[in-house]
Amino acid sequence: MSVSFFESFTPQEVARISAAGTRVHLPEGWSPISERTPADKAYILLEGRVSVRRGKEEIAQLGPGDIMGEKAIVGHSLRTASIVALTPLDLIHLTAEAVEKLCDEMPSFREALNAVVQSR
Repeated sequence: MSVSFFESFTPQEVARISAAGTRVHLPEGWSPISERTPADKAYILLEGRVSVRRGKEEIAQLGPGDIMGEKAIVGHSLRTASIVALTPLDLIHLTAEAVEKLCDEMPSFREALNAVVQSR
């Protein structure tokens, strides 16, 4: 159903994006992003599933290849939803600064990020 965020990148671009972040593992039930908090990070999901929730209502689920937390960074706004791990997660953690630097240095990253933001 959903297309991997990484699908449109060359292997070299995937390596560059991955190197811009830090690989992290989070347990089931953990909430790496909370609604109405500052946009200081984004994650690319490598393994696992998450629930995207606005209030107590689930509005989406995301899986491997999806990016999350990007909308508030691009829009310079507070978070509009919370993310809750439905399974253990393997992620690439990107600071807001890393996302902005990748957008400046890689037009393909900026285009892919904007496409995700518009689709949500």
